[in-house]
This record gives sequence, structure tokens and C-alpha cells, in this order.
Amino acid sequence: MIRIHLILSLLLWLQLLLAPSAFCYPISFTDSGGTPVTIKELPQRVVSLSPAATEILLALEAQESLAGITYHGAIGKKTAGIPLVGGFASPSLAIIKKINPDLIILTDQHEKLRKKLRATNATLVALTTTSLDASSNNILLLGRIFNRKKEAAALLKKNRDQIATIAEKVSKIPAQKRKRVIRIMGRNTLMTPGDDSFQQAFIRAAGGISPTLNKTGKIVSVSEEDWLNFNPQVIYACGGDRSLEEKILGTSPWKDVEAVAEDRIYYFSCDLTCRAASNTGLFVSWLAAKIYPEEFSLQDNFVHNSGIRSSRPIELSLDYVSNTRIADSVHYDFIDKTLVVEFNAPQKILSTLEGTKDGVLAVGNHYFPPPGWGLGHDLGVDGLRNRVRLVTGLAPEKTGFLFTGANMDNLAVSKKSYREMTVYALVTAGVKSNAVRTSKDDGRYYEPGTINILLLSNMQLSSRAMTRALITATEAKTAALMDMDIRSAYSGAENRATGTGTDNILVVQGTGVRLENAGGHTKLGELIAKAVYEGVQEAVDNQNGLYTERNIFMRLAERKISVYDLLGATKAYGSVTTRELSESLVEVLLNQRYAGFLAASLAISDAYEKGLIADLTSFTNWGMQVAGELAGFDVQELDDMKLSKDIPHVQRMALNALLYGIYLNSYDTIKEKS
Repeated sequence: MIRIHLILSLLLWLQLLLAPSAFCYPISFTDSGGTPVTIKELPQRVVSLSPAATEILLALEAQESLAGITYHGAIGKKTAGIPLVGGFASPSLAIIKKINPDLIILTDQHEKLRKKLRATNATLVALTTTSLDASSNNILLLGRIFNRKKEAAALLKKNRDQIATIAEKVSKIPAQKRKRVIRIMGRNTLMTPGDDSFQQAFIRAAGGISPTLNKTGKIVSVSEEDWLNFNPQVIYACGGDRSLEEKILGTSPWKDVEAVAEDRIYYFSCDLTCRAASNTGLFVSWLAAKIYPEEFSLQDNFVHNSGIRSSRPIELSLDYVSNTRIADSVHYDFIDKTLVVEFNAPQKILSTLEGTKDGVLAVGNHYFPPPGWGLGHDLGVDGLRNRVRLVTGLAPEKTGFLFTGANMDNLAVSKKSYREMTVYALVTAGVKSNAVRTSKDDGRYYEPGTINILLLSNMQLSSRAMTRALITATEAKTAALMDMDIRSAYSGAENRATGTGTDNILVVQGTGVRLENAGGHTKLGELIAKAVYEGVQEAVDNQNGLYTERNIFMRLAERKISVYDLLGATKAYGSVTTRELSESLVEVLLNQRYAGFLAASLAISDAYEKGLIADLTSFTNWGMQVAGELAGFDVQELDDMKLSKDIPHVQRMALNALLYGIYLNSYDTIKEKS
């Protein structure tokens, strides 16, 4: 079956790759809802209400056609200039009509909205993921619609090859050792995807045994009897479902299963768990490696030979650098990616990972992918150095490498020059999972770095200058994160991050004019700081899709604030339901005036929490003004909307003002006031 699957995948890829380059319209097909659709020409103004479709279009480099997306799909600078139309569940019809789209992509969950969307005269295409095959079909269909057939074929082949590798690895595991796996969902009650969900297909593709509850649908309840009968050995969820571990899994009978007893509960990004889009193969691989870490670490279960697959050059204009490249290599059947900088003569380096080393012939940064993070972990840093040996052919004492979980495809190369002086900063950065505020957050563990910086120049740095460069680079890294308002992963509501807690810097001595200082008052220090600052911000965007001008919904999410969870368990305020209030808040925040008010509250909140602001009278008055604008009449006092006390005070004040103004604007409330 594995070989047949690979052959069919290859034939499909070749068929699409070798198709004639001329592209013809119209294109006719039947969408996921069973509706016949004809696309007469390449769409120019597309509104995507499906985050999965948006993700695929970005992967196919078709973002120039996007004219509107939901805030769930707005990630990275690729989407920076694309207007937001609201959230997935409640997009703004007014904004969609203003865009005047020629194509709207929606899902089966937008069925009630479909009739209203027909008034836009746009072509409607429903793309719903019911299975992994349906996801593949969506990729191919979008490739056809947007004249990206080759890109779609390549994306599909990558996903299918990854899944086929996992299938072959799992086939080596005896049936009696297969593990029972469940994906949990919900907030106050335990839920899971229905038997017919693509999320259950994820589990099976990863070699797990999925539950059969005889319930269908996107999300279904799990009874205590269901839970105990299935007795999961592995539990996983998206990050937004972490509260279930404390609320439910810590209590009986929910805690009385193998997965909880053995602490085999794992969390992944919602972009992976809740979508079957461009990263299906990655998620299946990562999930499988979490389910079977011991089995996947065994050489007898390897499918591919270890070693270099390919490499691509990186240009560094330095006399003592003979070669710079990113090499792809296979380890544990997954692709590691290594930045390698080779020298034509031995160099001295200073590394925060290894200290000072002489006689170094190569430095770099080694990326091991998420599926490999837990494999061979007992080998430690020495095991990672052996991976580098395979790539460079050099003994560890001749190399100086950093190690990271940030993809080397997202490397930022920042070059800064002044007259004859040049500095390079080669940066990888990931800040979503373990960004910290030093002096505020607890130290819990250590592993090789997440923000990694390699510094090289065309000058010869003294030992003093090399150590001073570490301080300059660290200050620039922190300035870059703080200016982007990157939040601590542990105390993000109150604190901006200063780093990730696992960062490393490597400085190469270099050749040329000898310099004794790299502090902030020197030209060398200035170039180092500017190169690092620019490199860190670019790398963070490349890896995490975070950039300075990101939207207010992203910034709230970074503070663990969900628009739809603000009002807690309260069902309604007067005749206005909390759902209606939340949906209206989304609509209000699409207006830059009110988004700006809330964004200002975030900055004021940081200052207030640190004691830099004591008197909030002016901000209180501003809040009443905003509430009055939304209400349509003057507001002299703000009622308490009972928002969570976990939200910092100033942020709660701003959200309260917005929601109270929305509440007052409701028809019944205005009628009562009059």
C-alpha cells in the first residue's frame, strides 16, 4: 500500500508539473457544498473567509489576489496590506460589500451567510475539509483557480511524502504496541472531533488508534463512560484548550486513564491541529513522533538513510569565508537544515553555547524540525554535534555551531556597512513558545537556543571587542523584541519579552584591521546593533508571522485575550446576548479609530503595571467618550461589564468601555433610556 501510494502521488505530481504552461479559462468544478461553479477568469479581488484556504493561497504565493481575509488568517507581512473582514464566525458584510469581490471562499459553516453574500454578485466557492483527501483536492483546486498548478503539485507532494514516510515507519511497529490517541477540545466540558472528522484521520495517519464514539460532526461531547472505555494513552490539544488539563483532567474519573497518569498530554498550534491545509504532512509527522518517540528513535525503524540531501548557497562577502550554504540532511527520517559558514583559515570564536574556541574551520546554526525534537534527546548537545559532523565532515573541535528549532528557511541575513567596515548578522528566531521577560519569569529548564545570532565582520576583533559584541548584540535583540511588543509566553498580559530564555550568540574574530571595542559608542557597535535589530525583527516575522504593524486581534491573542471569552459564562446583558456583544466588538475593532483606542490601552497598561503612570483620570474620560460615540449619546459613567479579573486593569477598562458602548447602542436599551 505504501509503494502504491507513493507511485500515485508521484504520477499526480508529474501530471500537474508537466501540464502545458498556457492556462485557459473558464474553469468548471463542483465545490465542497455540491454547487456547480464556473470561474471565467483569474480572480482579482478575493475574500477568503476560510483560514485554511488563506493559508494554502499564501503557500502557493497567490496572496496578490487576496482583497479581504478574516483575522484568523492574517499572519505575517504577506497579509499586512490585506483588509480584515472580521472573524471566521461573524465577518462584516459591510466591509465585504465595500471590497466588491469577484470571488468569495467560504465553508459549510457559513451556510446562513451564503444568502447574504449572494447580494455581492461575487462567485461563491465553498471549500470544506472533511478528510485528508478533501484537503488535497482543495490544494489542487486552488492551484487551478489561481494558476498555481505547479506550486500546488509541489505542496501536495511534500505533504504526501511526509505522510508516506510516517506510514512506513509506523508499519514497523507491532499492532499490539499501537497507542490509543484522542484529541480533546472545549472550555468547560470535554469534547472531541466526531468520528467523521479529518482530525480523526490525523490520528490514524500518525499511526494512532482513534476513538469510535458513534457520533459525527466537527465537535462532540465525551461522556465519562466513553473516556474510561477508550482509556487514551496519548492526549493532544491545541494551545487554546490548555485550561481543560486543570479544570477536567485533574479530576476523577478523567484523570484515571493512562495518558494522564503517564503525563502524555501534548499541545500544538491551532493552525496545525484545527486545519488540514498546507502543513498536513508536518503535523502528522510531529504527532506521530510524539506518540512513538522510543520507536522512532530506533535505527531499525528508519526508512531513509542519514546524510546530506541538498544544499543552497548564501552570499557573504568576507575574504576569510570560503563557502556559505544551507545544507538539508536526513536524521531520524526527518529533514534537518544547517547553516554552514566555512573559513579558508582557522578562526577564533566566542560562543555563549561553547565559550572560546581556537582553530575553528566552520561555524553555523543547525535546525532540527519539530518531529525530531523529542528523538534522541538523551544524546544531548554531543548528539547534535554529531549531526553537524555529518554535514560538515569536520570534527566537533574544529566547528562552532548553535542549535535551534527555528526553521533555517526563515533565516534572516542582515548586512550593515560604514565606509570600509561591514558587519553581518545571521539570525533565526522563534518567540511564540518560550519568550520570557528576564527578572520577571521563572527559569525552568535549558535547551539550545531559539533566537540564535551569528556575528561576522571584515574586521579583526580583539578578545575584548568580541565579549563587548555580546552585550551590544543582546541589547539590540532586546530592543527589537520590545519595539515589536513581543510578549512573554508566561506573563504576556503584563510583560514584554526580552528574549526567549534559550538564546545564543556566536561571534567570529575575523580578519582585517584590528579593533578593540564593539560598544554602543563605536561604529562597529553601531553596525552590530543595527544588523542584529533588523535581523531579529525579520527572523521573527519569517518564523512566527509577527511584525510591528500586526492587527489588534493578534495582539490581544498574545495576551491570552479572546474576544469571544471576555464575558465569561454570562449569557446576556438585558436583551443582548454575550455572543451578539462579542460579534459587535469584532465589527467595532475593524474600525481603526477604536482599534487604535484599544492598542493605546495596551501601551498605557504596560506603563501603569510598572508604576510609570499612576493617575488614570484622563484615560477614564477617554473611555467614556468612546462609549458615548458607540452608544450614540453622552455617557457620564461606565457600568461594570464583569470582565475577567485576570485581564490587567487598564486593558479591562478599555474593553469595558467598548462593550458598554456597544451594549447601550442596542435597540432595546436605547428604547428604555428614552
